Amino acid sequence: MRSLNPATSSRAGLPVGWTCAAALAVLLGGCAQLPWLGGERDPTPPTPLDKKMTQRAVPQVLWRTRIGKGTDERQLRLLPAVADGRLYAADARGGVAALSPGDGRIIWERKTDFPFSGGPDVQGDTLVLGSTDGDLVALSTRDGAQRWRAQLDSEVVSVPRIIGDLVLVHTVDDTLYAFDRADGGERWRYSFPAPVLTLHGTSSPVATAEGAIIGVSGGRLVHVELERGLPLWEVIITPPRGRSELERIADVDAEPVVVGDTAYVATYNGDLAAVDIPSGDVLWRRELSAHAGLSADATALYITDSDDNLWAASPADGAGLWRQEGLRHRRVTAPALLGDDLVVADLDGYVHLLSRRDGALLGFERVARARIGHRPVVAGGVAYVYANDGTVAALRPSARAATGGAAAVVSPALDRDDPPPLPPGVAPEAAAPTRLPPTDPAPSSAAAPAGEDGSSTAPQASGTTP
Repeated sequence: MRSLNPATSSRAGLPVGWTCAAALAVLLGGCAQLPWLGGERDPTPPTPLDKKMTQRAVPQVLWRTRIGKGTDERQLRLLPAVADGRLYAADARGGVAALSPGDGRIIWERKTDFPFSGGPDVQGDTLVLGSTDGDLVALSTRDGAQRWRAQLDSEVVSVPRIIGDLVLVHTVDDTLYAFDRADGGERWRYSFPAPVLTLHGTSSPVATAEGAIIGVSGGRLVHVELERGLPLWEVIITPPRGRSELERIADVDAEPVVVGDTAYVATYNGDLAAVDIPSGDVLWRRELSAHAGLSADATALYITDSDDNLWAASPADGAGLWRQEGLRHRRVTAPALLGDDLVVADLDGYVHLLSRRDGALLGFERVARARIGHRPVVAGGVAYVYANDGTVAALRPSARAATGGAAAVVSPALDRDDPPPLPPGVAPEAAAPTRLPPTDPAPSSAAAPAGEDGSSTAPQASGTTP
C-alpha cells in the first residue's frame, strides 16, 4: 500500500495526516487489497482476468523458489539484482541470499539483524542494502559477510545505488547521502525541503555523465554532482495543485529513465515529462499520473499510470501511441523490456506479457499467491520476479502464436500540460530550472576500516534514527 509520510508533529498522539488515511487510500492507485472500513466495497476493484482468452504467448516459469519472508506484505523496495552470474535477493527480516540465475539453486544464505527495505544493488564484489531502521549495509558478494555499516537519520525505502566509488542512498526525509564504497565513510549529504504530506517511498538515484539525478517530493527533479553533492540544477516537473495537502501531493516516486542527454520522469498526481540533462530545461510535459515507473527503448516510452493502465508514448513529444486497459486497478508494476515484449506483474502474483509494438495483451501466468510489487528484472532474455511472500521466479516468453490476445487502444490522447498557475507567493521563475548557488554540504563523519566481524569501527553519521 502506498502510504503517508506525514510531518512528525501529532494530534492526540496520532501523526499529522493520519485521519486522512481512508481518503488517501482512495486517491492512491497504488493501494493494494485495502480492507474497506464498514464493509464498503472497494471503489476501484481489480479488472478480472479473461481466463478464456486465447494466449498468443505465455510467460513460462523456468524455476521458482522461496527466500525468507519476502516483504512481510509491506510495500518495500526489495527486488532482485543480477550481476556476474548470480541473482541476489533479501527479505524484510534480514535474510540475504545468492542464487544461480539458471536454476534457482541457492549458492549462499546469510541471516542478519537488519530489517531490510531497499535493494540490493551490486557492483563488483560489493552488495548494498538499506533498512527501515536507517541502516546502510555493505556485504561481500562472495559469501554475504558484512563489510561495513552506516547509520542514516531516516528509513530507506529506495534502492541504494553504487555509482563509481560512491554509494548513494535517498531516505524518506528527502536527504541524499553519499558514502565511500570501500569503507563506508560518509562523503556528503544534501537535504531537500519536503512538503507536509508525501508518498511513503522515494526514487533511487540514477547515474548521468556529470553526476546523478534524483526525484524528490513536491514534483521536483534534481541533478547533483558527485564530488560534494551540490545540485547542478533543480526543476519542478509538476507544481503542487489543489486546496488540501492531500490534493497537492505531487511526488517523483519512481526512478527517472536516462536515455542519452534526456531524462524521462513521471510524477504522482501530475505529469510525464522529458528533461534535457545538461540544461535542466523541460522539453515537454503530458498529463499522466504515475508512481510505479517507466521504461524506454529507441522508439517509445512505456509507463504504468496510477490507474494501472499501460501506455506507450513518443519520446519526441510524449504523444500517446497505445493504451492497454485490460489490467486496470490490478496494482501493476512498471513495465520491463523482454525481447519484443513488455513484462509486468500484479497484485495476485500474475506475470503478464504485452506486445511492445501495439500494446496487445499476449498472455499471463500465475507464479505466486502474493503480490509482486516491483518491476521484473531482466537479464539474458529471462525475467526475474520477487513476490511479497518471498517467492523468486524466472520466466521466459513462449513462442508467439499468430492469433489471440487482447488489443490495446491505438493513438490515445495524452494532453499537453502547460504549467498551471502557481500557488500564491511563488514567483513565475520557480518552475524553471534553477542553478543553485554552491553551499557546503553537511559535515561528514570520518570512517575507519571494518572490524574483524565486518562492522565499521568508524564513528557513524550524526543524528538519530526516528
